[in-house]
Amino acid sequence: MAINWTEAQIEEVVNAVIKNLNGGAPVAKSGWDSTQYNGRRLIGVYADMNAAIEAATAGYKAVRAMSLEEREKVISAIRDLCRKEAPIMANLGVTETKMGRVAHKTAKHILVADKTPGTADIVAQVKTGDYGLTLTEMAPFGVVGSITPSTNPSETVICNSIGMIAAGNGVVFNPHPNAIATSNYAVDLVNRASAMAGGPQVLVASVVKPTLDTAQIMYKHPNIRLLVCTGGPGVVRSVLSSGKKAIGAGAGNPPVIVDDTADIKKAGKDIIDGCSFDNNLPCIAEKEVFAFNNIADELIAEMQKNGAYKITAEQADKLSKIVLVDVKNPKTGIVKKTVSRDCVGRDAAVLLEKIGVRVGPDVRCIICETGFEHPFVQEELMMPILPIVRVNNIDQAIDLAVKAEHGNRHTAHMHSKNIDNLTRFARAVETTIFVKNAPSYAGIGFGGEGHTTFTIAGPTGEGLTSARSFTRFRRCVLSDAFRII
Repeated sequence: MAINWTEAQIEEVVNAVIKNLNGGAPVAKSGWDSTQYNGRRLIGVYADMNAAIEAATAGYKAVRAMSLEEREKVISAIRDLCRKEAPIMANLGVTETKMGRVAHKTAKHILVADKTPGTADIVAQVKTGDYGLTLTEMAPFGVVGSITPSTNPSETVICNSIGMIAAGNGVVFNPHPNAIATSNYAVDLVNRASAMAGGPQVLVASVVKPTLDTAQIMYKHPNIRLLVCTGGPGVVRSVLSSGKKAIGAGAGNPPVIVDDTADIKKAGKDIIDGCSFDNNLPCIAEKEVFAFNNIADELIAEMQKNGAYKITAEQADKLSKIVLVDVKNPKTGIVKKTVSRDCVGRDAAVLLEKIGVRVGPDVRCIICETGFEHPFVQEELMMPILPIVRVNNIDQAIDLAVKAEHGNRHTAHMHSKNIDNLTRFARAVETTIFVKNAPSYAGIGFGGEGHTTFTIAGPTGEGLTSARSFTRFRRCVLSDAFRII
């Protein structure tokens, strides 16, 4: 069943959970770091990557000895604790990274708890015939090395942990340096849940200070049999060039097409809901809109009714000079526009204030009309800024949208009632996720059918990863016997 969440329902759930946690106020910075939370030492966090890998190896051996029922009991405990402590992790994430919104991060943790597949995803295949019986099973790799991002830190740790444990693996994490405390809190949560369910005290592991060096140790360690990376193109490339089996979840720049058959009122609301969710941090979120010229004015008006603030072309150029900075490659000398770390995932009001515009908290997203070549269209900003490009017809819309997606094959969206137009765009863009007539987050099961994940592996082809993505196939053959018909 789809989970259909409105903005008001998200706030209601968050407020109820926070109330049960004695107020749920953000803890002071002195109350937490990458090793402890309010004086309680985090379980499974090590000063040395080699020690973390050894702990994860012991965790793997313990998981291998468990029955599927015992694994599922541990996973159920992880789900329960994730729901209970979702506001804590959401607060930590926003406080540590300065990105996103607490209410939305809370909702994402609840989504992970509810819709990440467990052991039911591990299914054996059996084939019988004249020559006997062949059994093909999904076996664990061993110890998985996982690189996690700053945009969805604890969500990714818990989502990965559930799937990898369900598959029978051990896991060691090398979190993003800007989200160490939040990521390690999630590692601790998984281990606390394991202990409560009768599993090992240390089921997954991490390091106090993740660096490029700790990542290299992970890549080269003989115990690491599979690498999983959720992050930007640079770190994904490093994992894919490691020489080991790797799953890479890379960047996207999801376009949206709105044609003149769409329900414009719904499209305007859905696009703003998706684009502004967690301040546009999810890689699936709407990043640029291509609207038919004959409905563009109406679409913009509906967006403004739903929390969008429209800036002028002059203001857009001014803002682009703030959120995109010139960075020179020391090797090639080439200067490239790069997203400013200080602007990623910030509230729309914070970004507008940088150009002298003050708005109330009801403004969720900044919209502007631009040309196709504008950097807001070409760069994945990961902030609630949404450029709108007018187009004359479906041919132009598809051509520009495919170019703006840059061949990432990640996610694309379309609002239309024309089946032919929907089909043409889906075939042309070739993305892992294609969302029709809904906010972007429906693509990961939030208001849409299907399981959720925060590791969407377009570059390596696994798509929306789940427990079975972290397995290898093993075949057992019984010749000339056990066919009973």
